[in-house]
Amino acid sequence: MNYLQIITGIFVGIASGYLGSFMVLRRMALVGDALSHVALPGLALALLFNINPFIGAFAALFVGIVIVWFIENRTHLPTESLIGLFFTFSLAVGILITPRAELLEALFGDISKIAVMDAILAVVLSVLIMVVMRAISKKFTLSTLSTDLASSVGINVSRLNFIFLIMVAVIVALGIKAVGTLLTGALVIIPAISARNITSSLGAYTVGSAIFGLLSLLGGIFISSYFNLAPGPIIVLTSSVIFLVSFVLSNKNS
Repeated sequence: MNYLQIITGIFVGIASGYLGSFMVLRRMALVGDALSHVALPGLALALLFNINPFIGAFAALFVGIVIVWFIENRTHLPTESLIGLFFTFSLAVGILITPRAELLEALFGDISKIAVMDAILAVVLSVLIMVVMRAISKKFTLSTLSTDLASSVGINVSRLNFIFLIMVAVIVALGIKAVGTLLTGALVIIPAISARNITSSLGAYTVGSAIFGLLSLLGGIFISSYFNLAPGPIIVLTSSVIFLVSFVLSNKNS
């Protein structure tokens, strides 16, 4: 364990938990999980051509999101259904073209191999995501409650959804380095539902999600380093333990 892992864990953990709270609010929890698989072909190409994995992963995610957004605005199919289509297709293609020696790391991540540039990207993009999400949170929440009401007050719901999906793509691409393409969805889903168990207001819920995201990443990094275990699965297990504790506490208080 080194300072690069800790810095990355802090910022990615907070940003993924915070963004995840709005994904769960919008009932898009599984979108983050599906999108992580869409990143696999881009990640594989990045490994093949020896470029930064984040660039390859985000490029694949961006293309997938643009296609989904384009189709969504011309059909009545829900976002999660369209992403589900790309999820299976991308996973199949990604597994076929990912170098065998790199496949395990691509699927489950390895934050211990993080480089200085990866940490810088994690800090800058995580802060940017939180700033942008904070700026659009009221409009986004209103559009979640009622698309028609949001449109009637001048909110461009389609553009808002596109911006949100781009931010999801960024946080998924950042999370792949920590937990891999198979487990990245847990970074945005589990902290959010953990916070939902024990909070009663929107403000407390989003802050709680960010805190649980932070605890999941840092706790997983420390535990995996101490016991010399693979970081990705341990981070997810740590997050799952936090959920179980929040679930028990919510039942005691009910």
